[in-house]
Amino acid sequence: MIPGAPRAGTGQAPCHHGEILQGVFLDDTGRRCAGLVTLPMAGPGSSAAFVRRPGAAPEALTVVPADRTKAARAAALAVAECARRTGQPLCGGELRLTGEIPVGLGMGSSSSDVIAAVRAVADSYGLRLDPATVAGLAVRAELASDPLMLGGRPVLFAQREGRVLEVLGPALPPLVVVGCALGGGTPVDTLALPATAVDDGEVRAYERLRGLLRRAVATGDAELLGAVATASARRGQRVLGHPEFDALTALARRAGAVGVQIAHSGAVAGVLFDPAAPGLRHRVRGCLRALEARGIPATRTFTTGTTPAKEIPHHGPAHRGVDRPAGPDTPRRPARLPAL
Repeated sequence: MIPGAPRAGTGQAPCHHGEILQGVFLDDTGRRCAGLVTLPMAGPGSSAAFVRRPGAAPEALTVVPADRTKAARAAALAVAECARRTGQPLCGGELRLTGEIPVGLGMGSSSSDVIAAVRAVADSYGLRLDPATVAGLAVRAELASDPLMLGGRPVLFAQREGRVLEVLGPALPPLVVVGCALGGGTPVDTLALPATAVDDGEVRAYERLRGLLRRAVATGDAELLGAVATASARRGQRVLGHPEFDALTALARRAGAVGVQIAHSGAVAGVLFDPAAPGLRHRVRGCLRALEARGIPATRTFTTGTTPAKEIPHHGPAHRGVDRPAGPDTPRRPARLPAL
Protein backbone atom coordinates (compact mmCIF):
# COMPACT_ATOMS: atom_id res chain seq x y z
CA MET A 1 0.00 0.00 0.00
CA ILE A 2 1.30 3.47 -0.89
CA PRO A 3 2.17 5.47 2.28
CA GLY A 4 -0.59 7.98 2.98
CA ALA A 5 -3.05 6.24 0.62
CA PRO A 6 -6.55 5.51 1.94
CA ARG A 7 -6.84 2.14 3.64
CA ALA A 8 -9.22 -0.15 1.74
CA GLY A 9 -11.16 -3.08 3.16
CA THR A 10 -13.35 -5.81 1.72
CA GLY A 11 -16.20 -7.94 3.04
CA GLN A 12 -18.59 -10.60 1.82
CA ALA A 13 -21.86 -12.12 2.99
CA PRO A 14 -24.06 -14.93 1.63
CA CYS A 15 -27.80 -15.05 1.02
CA HIS A 16 -30.37 -17.65 2.05
CA HIS A 17 -33.41 -19.37 0.53
CA GLY A 18 -36.14 -18.16 2.83
CA GLU A 19 -37.09 -19.79 6.10
CA ILE A 20 -37.66 -23.25 7.48
CA LEU A 21 -39.45 -21.85 10.51
CA GLN A 22 -40.61 -18.38 11.44
CA GLY A 23 -42.93 -17.23 14.20
CA VAL A 24 -43.07 -16.01 17.79
CA PHE A 25 -41.13 -17.92 20.44
CA LEU A 26 -40.15 -17.70 24.10
CA ASP A 27 -36.62 -16.75 25.11
CA ASP A 28 -34.80 -18.05 28.18
CA THR A 29 -36.69 -15.62 30.41
CA GLY A 30 -40.09 -16.60 29.03
CA ARG A 31 -40.47 -13.37 27.04
CA ARG A 32 -42.08 -13.52 23.61
CA CYS A 33 -39.95 -12.53 20.64
CA ALA A 34 -40.07 -12.98 16.89
CA GLY A 35 -37.63 -15.55 15.58
CA LEU A 36 -36.70 -17.49 12.46
CA VAL A 37 -34.57 -20.32 11.12
CA THR A 38 -33.27 -19.70 7.61
CA LEU A 39 -32.40 -22.22 4.90
CA PRO A 40 -28.76 -21.61 3.87
CA MET A 41 -27.87 -21.51 0.20
CA ALA A 42 -24.57 -21.16 -1.61
CA GLY A 43 -24.49 -18.96 -4.67
CA PRO A 44 -25.25 -15.29 -5.03
CA GLY A 45 -24.12 -13.02 -2.22
CA SER A 46 -23.00 -9.46 -1.60
CA SER A 47 -19.44 -8.16 -1.78
CA ALA A 48 -18.38 -4.80 -0.40
CA ALA A 49 -15.30 -2.63 -0.67
CA PHE A 50 -14.76 0.32 1.67
CA VAL A 51 -12.11 3.01 1.28
CA ARG A 52 -11.54 5.06 4.39
CA ARG A 53 -10.90 8.80 3.97
CA PRO A 54 -9.02 9.95 7.09
CA GLY A 55 -9.73 13.62 7.76
CA ALA A 56 -13.02 13.61 5.86
CA ALA A 57 -16.17 14.45 7.83
CA PRO A 58 -18.12 11.38 9.01
CA GLU A 59 -21.15 12.48 7.00
CA ALA A 60 -18.99 12.40 3.85
CA LEU A 61 -19.68 8.69 3.43
CA THR A 62 -20.95 7.68 0.02
CA VAL A 63 -22.29 4.39 -1.30
CA VAL A 64 -22.38 2.97 -4.82
CA PRO A 65 -25.06 2.16 -5.95
CA ALA A 66 -26.60 5.17 -4.24
CA ASP A 67 -29.89 3.41 -3.42
CA ARG A 68 -28.28 1.07 -0.83
CA THR A 69 -29.25 3.30 2.07
CA LYS A 70 -29.35 0.51 4.66
CA ALA A 71 -25.82 -0.52 3.81
CA ALA A 72 -24.72 3.13 4.02
CA ARG A 73 -26.20 3.36 7.53
CA ALA A 74 -24.45 0.14 8.49
CA ALA A 75 -21.12 1.46 7.20
CA ALA A 76 -21.47 4.67 9.23
CA LEU A 77 -22.30 2.66 12.37
CA ALA A 78 -19.36 0.34 11.71
CA VAL A 79 -16.99 3.31 11.28
CA ALA A 80 -18.08 4.62 14.68
CA GLU A 81 -17.56 1.20 16.29
CA CYS A 82 -14.16 0.62 14.70
CA ALA A 83 -12.96 4.16 15.42
CA ARG A 84 -13.92 3.68 19.07
CA ARG A 85 -12.03 0.39 19.27
CA THR A 86 -8.90 1.74 17.64
CA GLY A 87 -8.93 5.21 19.21
CA GLN A 88 -9.01 6.90 15.82
CA PRO A 89 -11.18 9.88 14.88
CA LEU A 90 -14.37 9.38 12.91
CA CYS A 91 -14.04 9.82 9.16
CA GLY A 92 -15.89 9.41 5.90
CA GLY A 93 -15.26 7.06 3.03
CA GLU A 94 -16.68 5.32 -0.01
CA LEU A 95 -18.57 2.03 0.04
CA ARG A 96 -19.03 0.00 -3.14
CA LEU A 97 -21.39 -2.97 -3.29
CA THR A 98 -21.75 -5.72 -5.86
CA GLY A 99 -23.96 -8.78 -5.90
CA GLU A 100 -26.68 -10.69 -7.74
CA ILE A 101 -29.21 -11.47 -5.02
CA PRO A 102 -32.76 -10.85 -6.25
CA VAL A 103 -34.48 -8.14 -4.23
CA GLY A 104 -37.87 -8.64 -2.61
CA LEU A 105 -37.95 -12.44 -2.82
CA GLY A 106 -37.07 -13.03 0.82
CA MET A 107 -33.48 -14.17 0.21
CA GLY A 108 -31.84 -11.69 2.57
CA SER A 109 -30.55 -9.23 -0.02
CA SER A 110 -30.51 -6.21 2.30
CA SER A 111 -29.03 -8.17 5.22
CA SER A 112 -26.32 -9.49 2.92
CA ASP A 113 -25.47 -5.94 1.77
CA VAL A 114 -25.44 -4.68 5.35
CA ILE A 115 -23.23 -7.47 6.71
CA ALA A 116 -20.79 -7.22 3.80
CA ALA A 117 -20.58 -3.45 4.39
CA VAL A 118 -19.85 -3.87 8.11
CA ARG A 119 -17.16 -6.45 7.38
CA ALA A 120 -15.54 -4.22 4.75
CA VAL A 121 -15.38 -1.26 7.14
CA ALA A 122 -13.89 -3.44 9.87
CA ASP A 123 -11.32 -4.80 7.43
CA SER A 124 -10.31 -1.25 6.51
CA TYR A 125 -9.38 -0.77 10.19
CA GLY A 126 -7.58 -4.11 10.33
CA LEU A 127 -10.32 -5.53 12.58
CA ARG A 128 -12.50 -8.63 12.48
CA LEU A 129 -15.73 -8.00 14.37
CA ASP A 130 -17.36 -10.91 16.19
CA PRO A 131 -20.77 -12.13 14.91
CA ALA A 132 -22.68 -10.67 17.88
CA THR A 133 -21.29 -7.20 17.17
CA VAL A 134 -22.06 -7.54 13.46
CA ALA A 135 -25.60 -8.65 14.30
CA GLY A 136 -26.13 -5.68 16.59
CA LEU A 137 -24.93 -3.21 13.95
CA ALA A 138 -27.07 -4.90 11.29
CA VAL A 139 -30.24 -4.61 13.37
CA ARG A 140 -29.50 -0.95 14.12
CA ALA A 141 -29.05 -0.31 10.40
CA GLU A 142 -32.14 -2.12 9.06
CA LEU A 143 -34.35 -2.75 12.14
CA ALA A 144 -34.35 -6.51 11.49
CA SER A 145 -31.63 -8.76 10.14
CA ASP A 146 -31.23 -12.30 8.90
CA PRO A 147 -28.54 -14.39 10.66
CA LEU A 148 -26.18 -14.43 7.70
CA MET A 149 -23.27 -13.34 9.89
CA LEU A 150 -23.41 -16.71 11.68
CA GLY A 151 -22.58 -18.97 8.74
CA GLY A 152 -24.70 -21.99 7.85
CA ARG A 153 -25.41 -23.31 11.36
CA PRO A 154 -29.13 -23.85 12.05
CA VAL A 155 -30.05 -21.30 14.70
CA LEU A 156 -33.29 -19.81 15.94
CA PHE A 157 -32.51 -16.12 15.56
CA ALA A 158 -34.40 -13.13 16.96
CA GLN A 159 -34.23 -11.01 13.82
CA ARG A 160 -35.39 -7.77 15.45
CA GLU A 161 -32.99 -8.06 18.37
CA GLY A 162 -29.93 -9.53 16.66
CA ARG A 163 -29.44 -12.42 19.06
CA VAL A 164 -29.49 -16.21 18.95
CA LEU A 165 -32.36 -17.80 20.86
CA GLU A 166 -31.10 -21.34 20.32
CA VAL A 167 -28.38 -23.18 18.42
CA LEU A 168 -30.31 -26.15 17.03
CA GLY A 169 -27.24 -28.19 16.11
CA PRO A 170 -24.15 -28.24 13.89
CA ALA A 171 -25.98 -28.67 10.58
CA LEU A 172 -29.36 -29.31 9.02
CA PRO A 173 -30.22 -32.79 7.78
CA PRO A 174 -29.08 -33.17 4.15
CA LEU A 175 -31.67 -31.87 1.70
CA VAL A 176 -32.15 -31.42 -2.02
CA VAL A 177 -34.09 -28.22 -2.63
CA VAL A 178 -35.94 -27.48 -5.86
CA GLY A 179 -36.32 -23.71 -5.75
CA CYS A 180 -39.16 -21.78 -7.34
CA ALA A 181 -40.80 -18.35 -7.25
CA LEU A 182 -44.42 -17.87 -6.27
CA GLY A 183 -46.53 -15.01 -7.55
CA GLY A 184 -44.52 -14.94 -10.76
CA GLY A 185 -41.51 -13.75 -8.78
CA THR A 186 -43.09 -10.41 -7.94
CA PRO A 187 -41.16 -8.86 -5.04
CA VAL A 188 -42.91 -8.54 -1.69
CA ASP A 189 -42.93 -5.24 0.22
CA THR A 190 -42.53 -6.63 3.74
CA LEU A 191 -43.34 -3.27 5.33
CA ALA A 192 -46.79 -3.37 3.71
CA LEU A 193 -47.67 -6.79 5.10
CA PRO A 194 -50.42 -6.70 7.75
CA ALA A 195 -49.47 -7.42 11.33
CA THR A 196 -51.13 -10.47 12.86
CA ALA A 197 -52.03 -10.92 16.51
CA VAL A 198 -50.33 -13.85 18.24
CA ASP A 199 -52.06 -15.34 21.28
CA ASP A 200 -50.79 -17.91 23.78
CA GLY A 201 -52.09 -20.77 21.68
CA GLU A 202 -50.11 -19.56 18.68
CA VAL A 203 -46.94 -19.27 20.75
CA ARG A 204 -47.42 -22.83 22.03
CA ALA A 205 -47.84 -24.03 18.44
CA TYR A 206 -44.60 -22.32 17.38
CA GLU A 207 -42.81 -23.77 20.40
CA ARG A 208 -43.99 -27.26 19.39
CA LEU A 209 -42.58 -26.70 15.89
CA ARG A 210 -39.35 -25.49 17.47
CA GLY A 211 -39.09 -28.72 19.49
CA LEU A 212 -39.78 -30.84 16.42
CA LEU A 213 -37.15 -28.97 14.40
CA ARG A 214 -34.64 -29.44 17.22
CA ARG A 215 -35.32 -33.18 17.07
CA ALA A 216 -35.05 -33.24 13.26
CA VAL A 217 -31.61 -31.61 13.42
CA ALA A 218 -30.41 -33.87 16.24
CA THR A 219 -31.49 -37.05 14.44
CA GLY A 220 -30.82 -35.95 10.85
CA ASP A 221 -34.49 -36.54 10.03
CA ALA A 222 -35.23 -34.85 6.69
CA GLU A 223 -38.86 -35.97 6.72
CA LEU A 224 -39.52 -34.37 10.12
CA LEU A 225 -37.77 -31.17 9.01
CA GLY A 226 -39.98 -31.10 5.92
CA ALA A 227 -43.10 -31.42 8.07
CA VAL A 228 -41.99 -28.48 10.24
CA ALA A 229 -41.17 -26.34 7.22
CA THR A 230 -44.54 -27.12 5.61
CA ALA A 231 -46.44 -26.28 8.80
CA SER A 232 -44.57 -22.99 9.15
CA ALA A 233 -45.15 -22.17 5.47
CA ARG A 234 -48.86 -22.87 5.84
CA ARG A 235 -49.06 -20.49 8.81
CA GLY A 236 -47.26 -17.86 6.73
CA GLN A 237 -50.00 -18.00 4.12
CA ARG A 238 -52.35 -16.18 6.50
CA VAL A 239 -50.32 -13.07 5.70
CA LEU A 240 -48.74 -13.83 2.33
CA GLY A 241 -51.68 -15.62 0.72
CA HIS A 242 -49.80 -17.09 -2.27
CA PRO A 243 -52.50 -18.42 -4.63
CA GLU A 244 -50.21 -21.26 -5.80
CA PHE A 245 -49.43 -22.55 -2.30
CA ASP A 246 -51.96 -25.40 -2.28
CA ALA A 247 -50.82 -26.48 -5.73
CA LEU A 248 -47.20 -26.39 -4.55
CA THR A 249 -47.87 -28.63 -1.56
CA ALA A 250 -49.95 -31.03 -3.70
CA LEU A 251 -47.26 -31.43 -6.35
CA ALA A 252 -44.63 -31.85 -3.62
CA ARG A 253 -46.63 -34.79 -2.21
CA ARG A 254 -47.02 -36.36 -5.66
CA ALA A 255 -43.29 -35.98 -6.33
CA GLY A 256 -42.38 -37.75 -3.09
CA ALA A 257 -40.91 -34.64 -1.41
CA VAL A 258 -40.68 -34.38 2.37
CA GLY A 259 -42.26 -30.91 2.36
CA VAL A 260 -42.05 -27.32 1.21
CA GLN A 261 -40.54 -24.13 2.60
CA ILE A 262 -41.12 -20.49 1.77
CA ALA A 263 -39.69 -17.10 2.44
CA HIS A 264 -42.10 -15.67 5.00
CA SER A 265 -41.26 -12.18 3.73
CA GLY A 266 -40.96 -12.88 0.01
CA ALA A 267 -41.90 -15.01 -2.98
CA VAL A 268 -39.12 -17.62 -3.07
CA ALA A 269 -40.09 -21.18 -2.13
CA GLY A 270 -38.55 -24.63 -2.19
CA VAL A 271 -39.69 -28.23 -2.55
CA LEU A 272 -37.63 -30.33 -0.13
CA PHE A 273 -36.35 -33.83 -0.90
CA ASP A 274 -34.48 -36.38 1.19
CA PRO A 275 -31.31 -37.11 -0.84
CA ALA A 276 -31.31 -40.68 0.53
CA ALA A 277 -34.76 -41.41 -0.93
CA PRO A 278 -34.80 -43.96 -3.78
CA GLY A 279 -35.27 -42.60 -7.29
CA LEU A 280 -34.22 -39.08 -6.31
CA ARG A 281 -33.41 -37.90 -9.83
CA HIS A 282 -36.76 -39.16 -11.08
CA ARG A 283 -38.54 -37.36 -8.23
CA VAL A 284 -36.71 -34.09 -8.92
CA ARG A 285 -37.40 -34.26 -12.65
CA GLY A 286 -41.06 -34.95 -11.95
CA CYS A 287 -41.19 -31.97 -9.61
CA LEU A 288 -39.66 -29.69 -12.24
CA ARG A 289 -42.16 -30.87 -14.85
CA ALA A 290 -45.05 -30.33 -12.43
CA LEU A 291 -43.84 -26.81 -11.59
CA GLU A 292 -43.68 -25.99 -15.29
CA ALA A 293 -47.16 -27.40 -15.86
CA ARG A 294 -48.55 -25.22 -13.05
CA GLY A 295 -46.81 -22.10 -14.39
CA ILE A 296 -44.59 -21.79 -11.31
CA PRO A 297 -41.09 -20.75 -12.46
CA ALA A 298 -38.31 -23.01 -11.18
CA THR A 299 -35.14 -21.19 -10.13
CA ARG A 300 -32.34 -23.41 -8.92
CA THR A 301 -31.88 -26.86 -7.48
CA PHE A 302 -29.28 -27.18 -4.74
CA THR A 303 -28.19 -29.33 -1.83
CA THR A 304 -27.69 -28.43 1.79
CA GLY A 305 -26.85 -30.30 4.97
CA THR A 306 -23.63 -31.42 6.64
CA THR A 307 -21.47 -29.67 4.03
CA PRO A 308 -21.82 -26.09 2.78
CA ALA A 309 -24.86 -25.70 0.56
CA LYS A 310 -24.03 -26.12 -3.10
CA GLU A 311 -25.90 -25.93 -6.36
CA ILE A 312 -26.52 -29.08 -8.35
CA PRO A 313 -24.33 -28.46 -11.44
CA HIS A 314 -26.58 -29.81 -14.20
CA HIS A 315 -29.16 -27.08 -13.54
CA GLY A 316 -26.70 -24.22 -14.00
CA PRO A 317 -26.79 -20.81 -12.31
CA ALA A 318 -30.10 -19.13 -11.58
CA HIS A 319 -31.05 -15.55 -10.79
CA ARG A 320 -28.53 -14.39 -13.38
CA GLY A 321 -29.05 -10.91 -14.73
CA VAL A 322 -31.50 -9.96 -12.01
CA ASP A 323 -31.76 -6.22 -11.66
CA ARG A 324 -31.80 -4.36 -8.37
CA PRO A 325 -34.66 -1.85 -8.04
CA ALA A 326 -34.00 1.80 -8.60
CA GLY A 327 -35.54 3.02 -5.34
CA PRO A 328 -33.96 3.02 -1.89
CA ASP A 329 -34.10 -0.56 -0.61
CA THR A 330 -37.68 -0.99 -1.86
CA PRO A 331 -38.69 -3.30 -4.73
CA ARG A 332 -40.01 -1.33 -7.70
CA ARG A 333 -40.50 -4.11 -10.27
CA PRO A 334 -40.58 -7.92 -10.40
CA ALA A 335 -37.21 -9.62 -10.26
CA ARG A 336 -36.47 -11.55 -13.44
CA LEU A 337 -36.01 -15.23 -12.56
CA PRO A 338 -35.27 -17.55 -15.47
CA ALA A 339 -36.98 -20.92 -15.25
CA LEU A 340 -34.42 -23.70 -15.59
